[in-house]
Amino acid sequence: MIYLRLILYPFSLLYGSVLWLRNYLYSAGVFKSRKFDIPVICIGNLALGGAGKSPMAEYLIRLLSGDSGVAVLSRGYGRQTKGFRMVRTDDSSAESGDEPLQFKKKFPGLSVAVCEKRAVGIERLQKEHDLVILDDAYQHRAVEAGLQLLLFDYTRLNEPLLVLPAGNLREPFSGRARADAIILTKTDEELSHRERESAIARVKPLAGQQVFFSYLKYGKLRALFAEETVALADLISGTKVYLLSGIANPKPLYRKISSSGFAVKHYDYPDHHPFSPKNISKLAEDFRQDEALNKIIITTEKDTQRLTTEALRVILEDLPVFYLPVEAEFHESDKERFDLLIKNYVS
Repeated sequence: MIYLRLILYPFSLLYGSVLWLRNYLYSAGVFKSRKFDIPVICIGNLALGGAGKSPMAEYLIRLLSGDSGVAVLSRGYGRQTKGFRMVRTDDSSAESGDEPLQFKKKFPGLSVAVCEKRAVGIERLQKEHDLVILDDAYQHRAVEAGLQLLLFDYTRLNEPLLVLPAGNLREPFSGRARADAIILTKTDEELSHRERESAIARVKPLAGQQVFFSYLKYGKLRALFAEETVALADLISGTKVYLLSGIANPKPLYRKISSSGFAVKHYDYPDHHPFSPKNISKLAEDFRQDEALNKIIITTEKDTQRLTTEALRVILEDLPVFYLPVEAEFHESDKERFDLLIKNYVS
């Protein structure tokens, strides 16, 4: 891997230079960024892949749930539709994208919209809303959000901070300067002072940037096609878990299940993978042929948005398919400060 990075490093220098120039032209005002009169909160990250943006967006939704004027705007990655669209609970992921559909189903009263051009989306939403949360828009410089929240995956802090293709950054590490706050996500629930200080040194916050630490809190397993819940800890000892995922970083989920003492067979697909009947039939066939007395299929809440099509439902509905909900939670020493930051901004 080191040799491959060395080979790719010149290309990263070239790509990084182009991205640096783009950011400079936006910051200098050559390329225009649009500001809006209503509060706009942007959630994003520098790296490719999952840093916990969706759980963080849902944290903000819950925190601001008393404000009926809140809307969430996303690009709607992976959808087959174009332009501005209000998401409905009966949409498919092909119409709205995974994350927007998940938001809408979890919070039916929430206004959720998708639009490639975020400025156009905000312009449409601000007529009836007082606040917009931008999901995964840190690199979308055409909009200047009033509050920029930059997420770093704590479990991947040791990876080289290089742009593509030698690294996995979407833009140079210097882009963190635009953030108002930096959030280290997916930490352990218990974090020592030394671990906190080491992480802060790694992300190198600038003057005025607040740093917060959060972790993932898993809920009870929920049946995909029935009204049934069960705690992961209540599964019978020795249960065989068939784990199905199509997310950017399934390692924390895998560790959560395997560390609970269960044998795991992982069917790992790329982020936003469009599950085909062939994919799911293979999983179902392997599951049925397994002679384990106790077995279960577990997937992520995000992946369920792509598993409920009629073609896949026919394959899965008679099997014990469950998904594991997850929420972002802040460490006790960070929660009050973070909530205050958000409420002060929107008030």
